[in-house]
Amino acid sequence: MDVVAVTPSLSGFSPSLVRRLVIKIGSALLVDAHGQVRDSWLRTLVDDIAVRKAAGQQIIVVSSGAIALGARRLKLPKGGRGSLEDAQAAAATGQIALSQCWASLLQERGITAAQMLVTLDDLEHRRRYLNASATLERLMALDVVPVVNENDSVATAEIRFGDNDRLAARIGQAARADAVVLLSDVDGLYTANPHANADAMLIETIERIDAHIAGMADSGSASGMGSGGMTSKIEAARIATGAGAHLAIISGKVDAPLSHWEKGGRGSIFVAAPAKRARKGWLAGRLTVRGRITVDAGAERALGKGNSLLPAGVSGVEGVFERGDVVDILTQDGRVIARGLSEYDSEQATRIIGKRSEDIAALLGELPRSVLVHRDHMAMV
Repeated sequence: MDVVAVTPSLSGFSPSLVRRLVIKIGSALLVDAHGQVRDSWLRTLVDDIAVRKAAGQQIIVVSSGAIALGARRLKLPKGGRGSLEDAQAAAATGQIALSQCWASLLQERGITAAQMLVTLDDLEHRRRYLNASATLERLMALDVVPVVNENDSVATAEIRFGDNDRLAARIGQAARADAVVLLSDVDGLYTANPHANADAMLIETIERIDAHIAGMADSGSASGMGSGGMTSKIEAARIATGAGAHLAIISGKVDAPLSHWEKGGRGSIFVAAPAKRARKGWLAGRLTVRGRITVDAGAERALGKGNSLLPAGVSGVEGVFERGDVVDILTQDGRVIARGLSEYDSEQATRIIGKRSEDIAALLGELPRSVLVHRDHMAMV
């Protein structure tokens, strides 16, 4: 793709102009190397939030820091990340301190805070996702600032976000936010790792995320305290922009980072795509799938025109899934082009690949459904 570098104002996104904004703060910004809250910096960010709240903007905070804070209090090695048990214990201990800190600082400015702790499953299961969405909507109506974090005290390696970048994007989607801002230790997406390459150039506006953009990501976390790198931020941008929200990566290493950026500070903006319908947006933004279905070139073209996926266009099935589970749809060269709910379980799907309707009826003894994934339950990605 051609990347055009422009100022943030030309992208159509200014943080003070959107109705509903999600702000993500990472551990390395909020907690210092000694496991203490960076109180003076955090106060400047809360000042930013207070100014925007007074102007009528709705704010949601996604805040890391529980594990880092808890590890110090429990004197755990490796910042509390030496084992799953240590991380869970640190999170349970640190979350109290983290929520008290946010509640106190916001209350000083006359703002009520609310705590929401979520797991991956809370946003991957449709009914629980809708419950979370309804809670966020009600808190917004009550003029409250929700402070959201992953519930690391119960999360495991298999069922966790692993970083708050993607959590922020999913919360933005659930809250129908207009924009997500990731405060980072770097001031945006560069053509190479700016810490290691002096010739790296900042990309200020990204209209579309493709393989070229994804290839610029560095998966490392510079501080060693957090869990997200640029790879997680690009994945977050896919979710947010697909839900119709802009996503910005800006530096959080300055005081009052939102005001600093708006006054001309550097940053990268991933421009929102046209929003999908709510159910399809939820599907596209999911982080877990049960299986993978590979299609031929003809089926790929048909899907691009908005058609359902027929078994005749399928060349392969992977994974174990039930009817109604989420599956990825891939091209012959392995590109994921869609995500949807399978109308058949994996055993039946494997039996009917490449078959036409009349063949399926003879094979299964009936034709329960004519499509493998219906277009109404499918989202192009």
